Amino acid sequence: MAESQGTSGAQGPFLVVGLGNPGLQYQWTPHNAGFMAVDRIAEQEGVAVQNRRCRATTATCRIAGRQVVLAKPETFMNLSGTSVAALVQEFEVDPQRDLLVLYDELDLELGTFKIRERGSAAGHNGARSIISSLGTQEWMRLRIGVGQSLPDEAKAAGARRGGSDYLLSPMRKAELSVLDEVLDKVATAVRRIVEQGPGPAMNEFNSKAVKKDKETGNGERKSED
Repeated sequence: MAESQGTSGAQGPFLVVGLGNPGLQYQWTPHNAGFMAVDRIAEQEGVAVQNRRCRATTATCRIAGRQVVLAKPETFMNLSGTSVAALVQEFEVDPQRDLLVLYDELDLELGTFKIRERGSAAGHNGARSIISSLGTQEWMRLRIGVGQSLPDEAKAAGARRGGSDYLLSPMRKAELSVLDEVLDKVATAVRRIVEQGPGPAMNEFNSKAVKKDKETGNGERKSED
């Protein structure tokens, strides 16, 4: 994929999938950041993600003149690939060029996100399922940071809420406030990807995430799922 080229000139729809777990008990958990991001984009575009197809709820809108399908798999996280593969086939999407998956990342601090054009699952069960179902790692992903910001003394002691327990527990009001703010930036980044391609979006937004990580002194941690 040429980083300097946008995607709006390509034929067919662009597929944006947010990952999460279905059910009200998971609605405001860190693991559902992908769902929240898709809902934020849908809200801004004036559509509702409620049509059911391919084991997902979907909505269609236009961004930068391009038809965009927004989707939230109704499978649980570790089976996300089943729905994503069905959506790719249904809409005849080229995963490398026209698929963007949004999901949570414990290794990134809450309030940040990063865009990648390809890569391994890095311990994320949803990404692992998609790689398995599509048979490739060549698909774009935007990882939304949900890692905890801890005092220096707590970091030195290795303290943090357990990975899987934290990811599946309701977020605190302060955490939701930080996530709510970053979701608007995520929505802007998604539009930039659709309009200009991943290269310009990564240049614009990834540098900000790296700068924030350096300012807070956070290192990368192993992801848990």
